[in-house]
Amino acid sequence: MLKKRIARAAGAISMVCVLFFSSINVSAASVILKKGMSGNEVKQLQIDLKTLGYFNANTTGYYGSITYSSVKKLQKDYGYVQDGIVGKNTRALIDRLLSRGDSSSRSASVSSRNVLKKGMRGDDVTALQNNLKKLGYFSATPTGYYGDITVSSVKKLQKDYDLTADGIVGGNTSSLIAKLLENPSSVDKVSLASRGDAQRIDYMAPWFSEASRIFARGTVATVYDIGTGLSFKIKRTYGTNHADCETLTAEDTKIMKKIYGGSWSWARRPIIVDVNGIKLAASMAGMPHAGVESAPANKIVSSRSGGYGKGTNLDAVKGNNMSGVFDVHFYQSKTHGTQRVDKNHQEAVKKAAEWAKKNLG
Repeated sequence: MLKKRIARAAGAISMVCVLFFSSINVSAASVILKKGMSGNEVKQLQIDLKTLGYFNANTTGYYGSITYSSVKKLQKDYGYVQDGIVGKNTRALIDRLLSRGDSSSRSASVSSRNVLKKGMRGDDVTALQNNLKKLGYFSATPTGYYGDITVSSVKKLQKDYDLTADGIVGGNTSSLIAKLLENPSSVDKVSLASRGDAQRIDYMAPWFSEASRIFARGTVATVYDIGTGLSFKIKRTYGTNHADCETLTAEDTKIMKKIYGGSWSWARRPIIVDVNGIKLAASMAGMPHAGVESAPANKIVSSRSGGYGKGTNLDAVKGNNMSGVFDVHFYQSKTHGTQRVDKNHQEAVKKAAEWAKKNLG
């Protein structure tokens, strides 16, 4: 009798162990995905990558070379470590791009409202094709697939209205299409700003829907500090929730440091960012961080600037006498660490907008 009880107890313990370690494996799979793995989590990743235009193969549920390359391309485009592994940071990036805070909510159509490009398909693409047809830029039958014909149609529209002819429908192109459908005569092909949008009256362009597209990665802009009247050139090199920027030259670094009284500081300052003639209210924090100028960009380094430890070297502009990036916030932008809107930055943005309305007209 005692032996039977012992056997039953041992069996129960074994079952608990199996369930416990199984749950660990499942949760690990949901946290990190990498080459060689397979299952529903991988298949959902492939679906998400396909929605974002990074995966053009069949969704098999196997993390092979195609999935690996797709993840690396995504990481490269957004300044992340290109290891082809979907960990916490890459997962968070994908969720942000799909405009979902909860990664369990798989609404693939949301992202297509933000950007449409070659390889995508769905109702939003069909709507785009119908709109292009109304405007005389699309003569084929709307299929819901963003192929070469749609790309050529979008490029023709963009070229006609002095937008960057990349064949991608982002915020500026979407705004243009909406304006043309509402009142075609209200849009002048000759007098459009270089990015297709007239200057905002309030200078408060929301970060995620407008400012992040106007001040895209790789874009050079001029910062005007309203407190001192000094200005300098910057380049947006990193950042998703806000713009991570670098001074363009050593002279620009010298001017920026002068604005802060000769010492770097996390203090927020109201500024105007001029991007190809489009002026945006913003706030900067004058503390270079997360980089080492003497090391290659995007490589893992130790003792990064601003008190940051080991991590990816966020320093793409060399020879500017600045190690790392500094933060530039816009209306409704967020911090990378807390994923929240920073009150002090927003107050500085509003102050900059008020100054612009009085002084820039």
